[in-house]
Amino acid sequence: MHKYVLGVDGGNTKTEYFLFTTGGHMVDGLRKGTCSHERFPGGYKTAKQVMNRAIRELLSRHRLGVNDLSAAAFGLAGADLPHQKENLTRVLKEIGFTRFEVDNDGFLGVKAGCRAGYGICHINGTGSVCAGIGMDGRRVQVGGIGSELTGDEAGGHYLAIRAVRTVYDELFRACPQTSMTAPVLALLNVSKPEDMLETVCLMEGDNTLPTTELMRTLFEACDTGDAMAQAIVRHCAESSAQTTLGCLQHLDITGEASIVQAGSVWARAETPLLSQWYREKVQKYANVPCKFHILNEPPATGAVLWALELERGQPADDDVTKRVFEEVQAFKGKLQQEVTPCNTPARFFRRFQVTPQRDPESLD
Repeated sequence: MHKYVLGVDGGNTKTEYFLFTTGGHMVDGLRKGTCSHERFPGGYKTAKQVMNRAIRELLSRHRLGVNDLSAAAFGLAGADLPHQKENLTRVLKEIGFTRFEVDNDGFLGVKAGCRAGYGICHINGTGSVCAGIGMDGRRVQVGGIGSELTGDEAGGHYLAIRAVRTVYDELFRACPQTSMTAPVLALLNVSKPEDMLETVCLMEGDNTLPTTELMRTLFEACDTGDAMAQAIVRHCAESSAQTTLGCLQHLDITGEASIVQAGSVWARAETPLLSQWYREKVQKYANVPCKFHILNEPPATGAVLWALELERGQPADDDVTKRVFEEVQAFKGKLQQEVTPCNTPARFFRRFQVTPQRDPESLD
């Protein structure tokens, strides 16, 4: 009798694999680099090799194979469009999985943050996506492909670029002044305004734009009343709200809707106005009452709870859910403690976290 489930949270920079018993006890965990097909020149072929090797490494520690798993759930970056999900489903079947589900990693926020098993998760991190699950189990994704076409006007990169654009507008397009000009030029290490455009283009090309610092500059200016900064933050909040409302319209949710806000921008935003304006608009136009929750738990817990739900046929009870949260959090805390401090600039890591990766060599 199978007694194990696997939960996988595959982001654009790292992937976390968790092996649990069907009773909700953690057996082991593994953190590796990205498994996203979008990050490798070899696409789905390399993604299959990367996931297969990591999963075999995790299971072999306990003399297990894929056939010993009762269920598995995969929340993967790059699982946005139907053909992508079809290809990833094929990849996982080729690895040997038979009872599993795969979808965008945004749905992990719903599984981790909505106790009823349905609701909406708006992710505002490096990028932006909104994922929702209805009471009937139907899943809906709005945005997530990093395009103006789908209203993905949120996320750290978007906010950083808007801050830079506002400074450029003041300097070269006869637009209103902003208090962000001096700090943004300093972050770009630009002493002459005429060098700004080339510097930004080069940074964008090699992914060294100081995104986090630019976003913080924007939020500081917003909190001190800078009109241009506040306009950007309000636009981000209201655009995110519009995406959330659209997702809600396509879901079968009656009574109170649980809305999870996940991602680094929501969780660690230095300005309270971003979340305030977002919630005000959602609440004003939603067709049902809404309850908001900032997700501080690791999204990877959603993958484990999803796998347990698939195995059991219903969401895990409160005791199991609490234990999953605690054990995944303890695992991630242990990994953090094991990281060796170094003096390498943070910008170095940002650069290599977001660039497409080479196909790993000597894969099994």
